[in-house]
Amino acid sequence: MRRWTVGLAILAAGCSGAGGAARWEGTVTDSAGIQVVHNPVTGMWTQDDQWTVTEVQRIGTAEGEPEYQFGQLQPGAGIAVASDGRIVVLDAQAQHLKVFTPDGRYERTIGGPGGGPGEIGAGVTAVLVAPGDTLLVSDIGNQRADLFLVDGTFVRSFSLKFTDGLPFRWESAPDGRIIVQMRRLNLPGSTQPPDTMDLLVERKLDGTLGDTLMRVPSGGTMNFAGPSPEITVFSPEPSWALLGNDSVLYGVSDQYRIGVYGSGGVLRRVVEKPFELAPVTEADQQAYKEFMRKMVAGRAPPEAMAQFLSMLKFAPSYPAFQQMMGGIDGTIWVQQIQALSQLPPEAREDFNPMTDLASPRWDVFDREGRYLGVVTMPARFQPVTFAGDKIYGIQRDELDVQYIVVLRVVRGDETT
Repeated sequence: MRRWTVGLAILAAGCSGAGGAARWEGTVTDSAGIQVVHNPVTGMWTQDDQWTVTEVQRIGTAEGEPEYQFGQLQPGAGIAVASDGRIVVLDAQAQHLKVFTPDGRYERTIGGPGGGPGEIGAGVTAVLVAPGDTLLVSDIGNQRADLFLVDGTFVRSFSLKFTDGLPFRWESAPDGRIIVQMRRLNLPGSTQPPDTMDLLVERKLDGTLGDTLMRVPSGGTMNFAGPSPEITVFSPEPSWALLGNDSVLYGVSDQYRIGVYGSGGVLRRVVEKPFELAPVTEADQQAYKEFMRKMVAGRAPPEAMAQFLSMLKFAPSYPAFQQMMGGIDGTIWVQQIQALSQLPPEAREDFNPMTDLASPRWDVFDREGRYLGVVTMPARFQPVTFAGDKIYGIQRDELDVQYIVVLRVVRGDETT
């Protein structure tokens, strides 16, 4: 193993596309062809070249025209952007898609509740743009994927066979391929031991499975293998994202250590950043349980609530990060955690651990894994996808009304 501090002259050329001057003070080690990037606590950005975001578009209304009202938007993959900039929004409650022009005007509604051709079932989870601006809708309620054109034309559906695994998460690659995380199910009567690994695999538009990108652990939040079920709140979970050029970001949230994997799941680079895990205090546990009681008050009998609370266990610490995304210019974006114990008392009263654990602060790294600094997004904003220099996401107001919000990334001394 050899170790070196990267020279300033080399960094000056390498950082020019990410808005930073030659100030990186980390080190890189190389072992068996794998780079390990050891970042310092402080990023390269200064006040002059710090990246920020500014809102450039908002779609939605609490009261007014129904075309601009949303029931339940899917935070993970509920927004897709077509090649011409049209915005497609999945409303899981209404079981339909809404299409908006690039400037935010309502254009049409696609689908509707049901199980027939062109209809969308309950439990819909994602909408993605496939090659040819074909829209793929993950229609779990009907155990199928539905294909539409942006003009509203229904193309066809193909079956999602749960014997192949549950499509746990979907993402669209920069080249248009659809990648799905498949989780094997332990079906009743099966004599096979449960599979603890998920597949990241290409899902083709004819319904067949293509190449496997890599295998990742299924996670440990829910455990049904013992005599009684257990749910471990804040348990370390695997996280992944597509970075482009056949690259996959992958890490487990109990440590700030992110791998960059290439074709065939080969590890090429590891990105590290100093981090101290925040403890989950007794007060945090009680606050979480109290929130769950309020959420189901009047909707479940007391004995059912007591049984559910008895299933809850808590990890000793919060995760090191919430999630990761591939951003513009090959950058890596990692969302920080917003621990309840770290908030001021007035902010804890309305804290929703189901949604507010995700901090508005995102660590940003350049394409080489060097730490640039923090971009702070609006409060209660959850990004869904990057398109060019824009971030499309969902924001909730104080009444939990949801809006589609588009942010533009402003680099350094750019004007908005």
